[in-house]
Amino acid sequence: MKTQIGYVAWVAGVAQFFVAHVIVESAWASPYSWAGNNISDLGNAHCAMQSEPELRYICSPEHGLMNASFITLGTLLVVGVFLTGAVWRGGATALVARWLLACGGMGFVLAGLAPADVHENLHVLGALLIMAMGNIGLVLAGVGLADDVPGPLRWATSLLGVIAIAAFGLFLSHRYLGLGMGGMERVAAFPLLVWALAAGVRGLFHQATHMQDAPPRRHGAQASRS
Repeated sequence: MKTQIGYVAWVAGVAQFFVAHVIVESAWASPYSWAGNNISDLGNAHCAMQSEPELRYICSPEHGLMNASFITLGTLLVVGVFLTGAVWRGGATALVARWLLACGGMGFVLAGLAPADVHENLHVLGALLIMAMGNIGLVLAGVGLADDVPGPLRWATSLLGVIAIAAFGLFLSHRYLGLGMGGMERVAAFPLLVWALAAGVRGLFHQATHMQDAPPRRHGAQASRS
């Protein structure tokens, strides 16, 4: 049951984030761009021109919803990491991976509690927890997941982490490869969410299939009479 709750936490956290993302960006009077705007722009509390890292005007009427979604996402990611112990191997690699992934979740919480235009330093720390520590955790998770997790998912987990770390480096160096500032940031931040959603859905499906295939259990008295 604990593991199932962990899977649900991952799926629900990521799903509510993308729903909130669409709602909040739709509330902008000026068009919000996935290429030209940071994710954090959705949570900014004030309307103003922003010059770093690229010049743009930010005005997010539903910033409160976005920041609440950041906090919810991060909390559920952490809950999922600590409730899905059965999915992980024993040993140091899995333990470190789980703690780093939890740090990534805490980064989303911090980003929601400290909007970029209110507490910039704390917000930047949150972003570092997500895109540095969280993504390193993804790389290690590919090794730390249990043997009964399909090989393709384990390889994809590490690959997502490597891609995200490379994208984070490109984002910091202002090399966007045609994706725009916001596009490259998403390549650095979203793999953790894609993985959590995929792992959660796979885990729930696997558990449901396993329960259907299991033989029915009989009470002791019935079993003894048979």
